[in-house]
Amino acid sequence: MVDLTKKPYNLSIKQITYIKNKVQQMSTAEKVGQLFFVIGQDENSVDIPEFIHKYQPGGMMYRPDAAKKIKREITTAQEASTVPMFFAANLESGGNGLIQEGTWFGMPLQMAATDDSNSAYQLGNVAGSEAFQVGGNMSFAPIVDIDNNFRNPIMNTRTFGSDKARVIKMSDAQIKGLKDSQIIPVIKHFPGDGVDERDQHLLSSVNSLSADDWMTSYGEIYHHLISAGVPSVMVGHIMQPAWERKLQPGIEDKELLPASSSKLLINGLLRNVLKFNGLVITDATPMLGYNVTMARKDLLPATINAGIDMILFNKNIDEDYAYIHEAINNGTLSMTRIDEAVTRILGTKLAQGIMDTAENLRLTPPTHIELNSENHQALAAEVAKKSVTLVKDRDQLLPITPQKYPRIRLVVLGDSDDGGFKEGGHVTDTFKTQLEKLGFKVQLFDHEHLNFHEVFEEGVADLQQKFDLALYVANVETASNQTTTRLDWIHLMAADAPWFMKSIPTVFVSTANPYHLFDIPNVSTFINAYTGNHASIDAVLRKLTGQENFSGINPVDPFCGDPLTHL
Repeated sequence: MVDLTKKPYNLSIKQITYIKNKVQQMSTAEKVGQLFFVIGQDENSVDIPEFIHKYQPGGMMYRPDAAKKIKREITTAQEASTVPMFFAANLESGGNGLIQEGTWFGMPLQMAATDDSNSAYQLGNVAGSEAFQVGGNMSFAPIVDIDNNFRNPIMNTRTFGSDKARVIKMSDAQIKGLKDSQIIPVIKHFPGDGVDERDQHLLSSVNSLSADDWMTSYGEIYHHLISAGVPSVMVGHIMQPAWERKLQPGIEDKELLPASSSKLLINGLLRNVLKFNGLVITDATPMLGYNVTMARKDLLPATINAGIDMILFNKNIDEDYAYIHEAINNGTLSMTRIDEAVTRILGTKLAQGIMDTAENLRLTPPTHIELNSENHQALAAEVAKKSVTLVKDRDQLLPITPQKYPRIRLVVLGDSDDGGFKEGGHVTDTFKTQLEKLGFKVQLFDHEHLNFHEVFEEGVADLQQKFDLALYVANVETASNQTTTRLDWIHLMAADAPWFMKSIPTVFVSTANPYHLFDIPNVSTFINAYTGNHASIDAVLRKLTGQENFSGINPVDPFCGDPLTHL
């Protein structure tokens, strides 16, 4: 059972007595409602007070929208709820995780590339302060996964890199930044993403480390953060077969489960081995990695029985609620287990200051929204200055100037909205405009209208008549529900690929995935910027043109373990 006297709660006898009495007084419907962390409701399509009264959810997660609208929706929901609610967002890279006008501060890997924990602190503080102003009180961040596999399409720049010590250092700092802005941190994705090359949105991915290797990597990170008192853990639809086999010798392969429904990994590894006493939330349950393991009517109760306290998102909300009620009625879910989960939910709300024992909302946003964007952008610019990383410049093409290379062919890869829930950075216009301001004549490669004569018949001399340097910018962002973040050249003759790179100077800049050398190993000059925001683009251009030195470090291996990429 949960011990509210211990961390992460440390509640007083009076507070514990309140929670015990409250749980005893709640109806079954009220308790079931607390188990659900539902999709943020839009005031334009739903009567929010009616929705809250009907479903009584414990929390809501919103995607980015206009600040005033988000604040109005959250305020309306809080006022309609008897018990104050969690309001979360993916505050992974800035306030833009909740607010359209919020600051896109930078991806976590960019913070790691500064090797300065203050960068991660400012990420948490900027994101948190902006979210708090519209009523947000919880962050599904920091991401504490290890970027062990360069082929993984979903972790990548969302992590603090491949070094566990740096992950711990940066996570500690981001958590402090969030807490200082009155936002509850939720670390994710237990038992650890970044080993498999597949995306848990599309299947149950696998953390294939041995039990010992897991414990000396991901386990150390979780042990450290749990010991430090982190209040909540998000559990992924990720399998960890070695630990399930260690905890239940002889378990058959067909019985192995992703952590989001595994009693062995939650009650066994997370709670009993790592001693986590706090709130456990699933990752989004509409994901394929969750639903493919068993029928949803069995899966939702199994998730609660595994030791998880809150279910993130719903499919058909009435159907999902009915599945839990049916499991209670037929004895699959005991009220003892339900009460334990509700105790943790209420205990977290009380311990983290969301409410008091009179059930009043304590964390109330200010009357006026003042995002302090100018100061926040300045902080982001400082991070960009310190993080942009020169991976290699074999032929010493840098710096580039209008005198050396007056005509630039700009080829931008990616830069689309295709894929799920991207940060939305589009870099083409900014790079072109800024290069022209610096005095370069820029010719933009047109992917939509190919020059077939050039593709099939022109040679080096023909291209030298057109441009002096080719600047490739890859803005291939990580996003859910995609199987790769590799370079995907135009399939017709790889028409946009730099076949001429040994004859015409070619520079490659990645504003997202840092591993593109795997697909273009022979390029002379390769730069990682990690984030496609304006601050990072400005920093890249200053460094390209010799106005500023490169100072970023490699928080991952951009050479992908391949000696040929060094050439």
